[in-house]
Amino acid sequence: MKVRDCFELNPLKNKNTFKGFINYIDTSSVQNGTLINVSFLENEFPSRAQRIVKYNDILYSSVRPNLRHYYLYQDDFEHAVASTGFVLLRRKNNCNVKFIFYYLSTNEVVQHLSNIAEMSQSTFPSFSSKDLGKIDLPMIDEYKQKSIVDILACYDSLIDNNNKRIKVLEQMAEHLYKEWFVRFRFPGHENTEFENGIPKGWNYFKFSTVYKTIRGVSYTSEEIDCDTGENLINLKNIKAFGGFRKDGTKKYCGRFKQEQVVRKNDLVMGVTDMTQDRRTVGSVALVPDIEGVISADLILLKSSLSNIFSYYLIKAGGYSRLFSEFGNGANVIHLKPGQINNQKILIPSVDTINQFVKIVDKIINQINALEQKNDNLSKQRDLLLPRLMSGKLEV
Repeated sequence: MKVRDCFELNPLKNKNTFKGFINYIDTSSVQNGTLINVSFLENEFPSRAQRIVKYNDILYSSVRPNLRHYYLYQDDFEHAVASTGFVLLRRKNNCNVKFIFYYLSTNEVVQHLSNIAEMSQSTFPSFSSKDLGKIDLPMIDEYKQKSIVDILACYDSLIDNNNKRIKVLEQMAEHLYKEWFVRFRFPGHENTEFENGIPKGWNYFKFSTVYKTIRGVSYTSEEIDCDTGENLINLKNIKAFGGFRKDGTKKYCGRFKQEQVVRKNDLVMGVTDMTQDRRTVGSVALVPDIEGVISADLILLKSSLSNIFSYYLIKAGGYSRLFSEFGNGANVIHLKPGQINNQKILIPSVDTINQFVKIVDKIINQINALEQKNDNLSKQRDLLLPRLMSGKLEV
């Protein structure tokens, strides 16, 4: 039995006809079975927002399958629409969707599709829906399929719970920033004098007087076609609208300057965007426990201010969205650092910043610990997956 025997692939009449708003899932919105971000869009939608998504649909990115942008949709977003960058698989019989999804996420299948993609004549390495439909499914009885799913789903459930906790912690930190530095309800605000609408001792500064920017390294395809070398921190490491993604890291074997090396808690900003809704341009990320070289799609921000404070200042303070509007380009958006040098940013008193950092540093440590747990769970699940599928490990 093949994939096409169980699923419709990109159903012909499944076109987006929604008006007013959609919840949009782009290829960058999902990673290795996890939904990272859903964009709520009103009135004007990207031309690629075409595939209506229903419960139990499988979304599988047809471009660069080795990046593992696939997801089993079991959510309930109203007006959910996916990009045409996905092959959408919709069940047409009583097959075990979750089992097949797990099978399509094995290294064997990903490598098979990657080989097809590398031989394609398109601009980017890609495969077609027909290629996916031709894949043979393993001959495993229904009982064993269910048992395999039950085992793997335990890992996914733990990962999902941790992701929910991470999201709550991130929201706590952002809400604290807005409460203190946007609404001005910081400790002692009742007894603070205000001048020109801001607390006394707080001041506006030009961006360039607070931050020095260092551009990353330009590279060729040959310089990242390697299994060993330096970690390359690139645009794929920037989450939509801010935050760091470890799985986006590549290997780099070219030249670089020492100032282009980043380490734990360094602050980087995206200056390029492949999407027209400006998800990564102007967005910032704190580097986790990793060392690497930044690509030319990023800049390193150096300042005497705490990087933790600066991260929330730019992300939660609205400056990311402001900076993103200075980027321009038809297909790829580029932001020149010099374009934001004169933008004024509000810098609070040192004491208030220090109090904020003391609280939020503990939240970030909790987030990092949960993300490390998820990394370990993902590795354990991915080690079990092929052994369960092949029958080497009895259910």
